[in-house]
Amino acid sequence: MPLFMMLCRDKPGHLHLRQATRAAHLSYIADTGVVQQAGPLLDADGDMCGSLVILEVADMDAARAWGSSDPYFQAGLFESVTVEQWKRVIG
Repeated sequence: MPLFMMLCRDKPGHLHLRQATRAAHLSYIADTGVVQQAGPLLDADGDMCGSLVILEVADMDAARAWGSSDPYFQAGLFESVTVEQWKRVIG
């Protein structure tokens, strides 16, 4: 199955929203079982300011559907989301 990279940038000043929805987001990742790797982006102060998620799903539509059901997305956390097919070379 192909891999897809989601690069999500938080809206400025929304760290509180990320923290409030983090448990639901992590549960969603665990429950769906399609995330191969994931972690927050960090700003210059070391605070979370976005997400990088690698999904293993059937196609681009499935990747976008997963992203639109993520509690972070549902809460309106993201300023922008980029989804692209990705090829693992190392790791």
